[in-house]
Amino acid sequence: MLAKVLSGAVIGINGYNVEVELDISHGLPAFSTVGLPETAVRESKERVKSAITNSGYHFPSDRIIVNLAPADIKKSGTAFDLPIAVGILSATGLVDKDKCSRYMFLGELSLNGLIKPVKGVLPVTIAARDSGIAGIFLSPQNALEASIVDEIDIFPVTTLSDVVEFFRGNKSIMPFEKKDNSLELRYEWDLDLKDVKGQENAKRALEIAAAGGHNLLMIGPPGSGKTMLAKRIPTILPSMSFEEALETTKIYSVTGLLRGDGLITKRPFRFPHHTISDVGMVGGGQPPKPGEISLANNGVLFLDELPEFKRNVLEVLRQPLEDRVVTITRAGISVTYPANFMLVAAMNPCPCGYLGDRVHQCTCSMLQIQRYRAKVSGPLLDRIDLHVEVPSVSYRDLSEGEKGPSSYEVSKRVLKAREIQHKRFKASKINTNSEMGAIHIKRFCKPSNDAERLLRDAVEDLGLSARAYARILKIARTIADLEESADIKLDHVAEAIQYRILDRKLLF
Repeated sequence: MLAKVLSGAVIGINGYNVEVELDISHGLPAFSTVGLPETAVRESKERVKSAITNSGYHFPSDRIIVNLAPADIKKSGTAFDLPIAVGILSATGLVDKDKCSRYMFLGELSLNGLIKPVKGVLPVTIAARDSGIAGIFLSPQNALEASIVDEIDIFPVTTLSDVVEFFRGNKSIMPFEKKDNSLELRYEWDLDLKDVKGQENAKRALEIAAAGGHNLLMIGPPGSGKTMLAKRIPTILPSMSFEEALETTKIYSVTGLLRGDGLITKRPFRFPHHTISDVGMVGGGQPPKPGEISLANNGVLFLDELPEFKRNVLEVLRQPLEDRVVTITRAGISVTYPANFMLVAAMNPCPCGYLGDRVHQCTCSMLQIQRYRAKVSGPLLDRIDLHVEVPSVSYRDLSEGEKGPSSYEVSKRVLKAREIQHKRFKASKINTNSEMGAIHIKRFCKPSNDAERLLRDAVEDLGLSARAYARILKIARTIADLEESADIKLDHVAEAIQYRILDRKLLF
């Protein structure tokens, strides 16, 4: 007795179809699973047997072979429980084989036959839709996530017997009612930039960083508002497009972080602790899973107390910051995850935190300050476009109440600048000024004569690296875009140079 049932799995954040082939033959009772199954897949035989028996159906006491095709790709997870159970019941004649062949099945089975949710449903559903499958049977907890995909029916089922009785014609299951995917993606935030008292220079730096997608480092004493500022950056970023929302949702789907939610419309803000490992930051494991930099895709990755992170953790950020993707290679598999994030970091000016503070006295020696700074390598600092000082807030600023523009007002200016960049780069594969390469800088970042003289003097006097020189031009281009200026003028370059304080050594 032979049967075939369709299921799906994930490589990276992309789904693919898996054919679950069942063969039941005479012989000593046995249950073998082939097709490179991991431990959780091999253990499914115990869950499937108990689920079928406790659902009131007969489990064959014969030799059962399950093949998961394509057989040369490792299979992991518990999503194959339901298709294996349906395949066994189909091979024994309880379920019609032809009816089953038009659908896909995903779900973990409990011992009493209940269907549990699994990870990676969204990318698998997209793959099923693209291959012309009529519908998917899965847990009700996964239905909202799968319903994001159009042109395929989603059937939420609670138990194994629901599936069996549906195909036997004894039960009716209505497809899940889908939401309109043309929904407005703007998310209403509880935070607002106007809540931050003082720090007008830092707020300006945040606006420039958001407008051009630039990485940002804030340097200031404890309690100056660095974290408060960082948490409000997503509130001034443009709303996610549907494509961005779908890509972000796929990443959270394969990591199991959706928790029953549908499309993610809020830009991610990831805030890892400084004790995180390099695997936790970039991803890894067996099978490979996304790390914090991929979970921050299309959003913000905030690293507070930057020098406290392990050196190897910070160094693995260098390539993703340039390439906007991260590739993880393990034995027998290599996966690529998107990592198009905006890096925002914060640090103290010295170990005690009060170097240059107008109230507190710094107690650090020059050697301690140098060692503290050396924890963050020069190549990483070069990849951070803006270095801005965040001094302690005066009583006058704290007592004046709300001051400065709201997040909504700033976001409108940011959106205008992004639209200018979209038109500029419509023939390229990049979207923001921060992504410009040497060719784009040469073409779009030509400063005026007086601005070029200022930049030349700054490079010679401050000993800026070639990468720092390019960063200043990118920042100046963004400042000009915020003013809707086609030319990079003297004041644009002058302001851009002010955001390289580590190069100017003003704090140390």
